[in-house]
Amino acid sequence: MISHVKGVVDEKFGNSVVIDVNGVGYEVMVPVFDYDEARLGEERKFFTYHAVREQSEELYGFSSLTAKRLFELLISVQGIGPKAGIAILSLAEAEEVRNAIANADASFITKASGVGKKSAERVIVDLRDKVGAPSKYGATEVKAGAVGGASKEPDEALDALMALGFTLKEATEALKDVDTALPTEERIKKALQK
Repeated sequence: MISHVKGVVDEKFGNSVVIDVNGVGYEVMVPVFDYDEARLGEERKFFTYHAVREQSEELYGFSSLTAKRLFELLISVQGIGPKAGIAILSLAEAEEVRNAIANADASFITKASGVGKKSAERVIVDLRDKVGAPSKYGATEVKAGAVGGASKEPDEALDALMALGFTLKEATEALKDVDTALPTEERIKKALQK
């Protein structure tokens, strides 16, 4: 299993980037926001999901562990494969997608390429209890296609808690009342004290 790749962005095409890791190029399919942020020649790290099928092997990559965990939840839903999971995560930042699921916003999810109404409703039913409480309420806006748009940094505190073994829901709940203006280390300490 390939957990992550770290190297220089060598090529970009379609919705994939090629990461050169010591002379070996790994093609990694990424959400729109990660694709837009990847610059040729810069070093990047992507947390990866290694999909092995009878006819192919594919790597799906994410700039944050949160996005990878959400992707893994999405593809656990019957009828949602890796390509549909990437399409859903390409609608907005991972936190916005998580919020849409927590708010049961099926119309947001149906905007993803290849995801119909029934599949979107199945995502809501299967994952609503697994993604934690919404951090904001109301309809979620699709932000895909906004090249160079205002993408926020991944929540390092959320990623750190998940690296410590918290599920996405547990990490979200632990950070719910912690001030986001605090440094990452302080946010982690306060979340662990709960």
